Amino acid sequence: MTTTEGGFHATVLTLYPEMFPGPLGVSLAGKALQDGAWSLETVQIRDFATDRHRMVDDTPAGGGAGMVMKADVLARAVDHVADGRPKLYMSPRGKPLSQVRVRELAAGPGAIFLCGRFEGVDERLIEARQFEEVSIGDYILSGGETAAIVVLDAIVRLLPGVMGNALSGETESFETGLLEHPHYTKPPEWEGRRIPDVLLSGNHGTIDKWRRAEAERLTEERRPDLWQAYRASLKK
Repeated sequence: MTTTEGGFHATVLTLYPEMFPGPLGVSLAGKALQDGAWSLETVQIRDFATDRHRMVDDTPAGGGAGMVMKADVLARAVDHVADGRPKLYMSPRGKPLSQVRVRELAAGPGAIFLCGRFEGVDERLIEARQFEEVSIGDYILSGGETAAIVVLDAIVRLLPGVMGNALSGETESFETGLLEHPHYTKPPEWEGRRIPDVLLSGNHGTIDKWRRAEAERLTEERRPDLWQAYRASLKK
């Protein structure tokens, strides 16, 4: 467990606390964790089981394959750490994570992350403890831990002082409703491919227009859903 006074405080409820901090312990997130810009606490769900076998799951009501994590055990774990922070359950049926939601979470005091395993968790726990279900994509993972790491990485990089250049976060994909424009660096020619002349012109107005046009082109080509939403926003 890594904690600090103030800043963004993350609590992860998991059967595998050894998975943390994992990637969050290196690069920007790791330095921010070391510097105290955010804190991380892991809670072993199994510690809240009351039987001698420390069971956290049982067979699904109505029959079916797999096992379901028990509401009573999870509730004791959740109640142990609940303090008003948002409670997020990593779930493929949840609302897709967006950069808007990431920014909202980064502006808050922290969050509690519930990482499911097996077939998921008892629905009554989600309802009774008012969990927000969050998905990071239309695919299935073996558990919620990897998803929690993804969400935390997205949040931490937006915390004050974590990125060296605050403007970096304002020009990335999704921040303006568009995908990000292409990037280039030295040398000016590589394997017969040249940096677009406009980027070497020194005319920042022209460069900005080129970048906007490229962002629009890529968004229209690759993410028609985003493109439609962007076009609709321009008409308001």
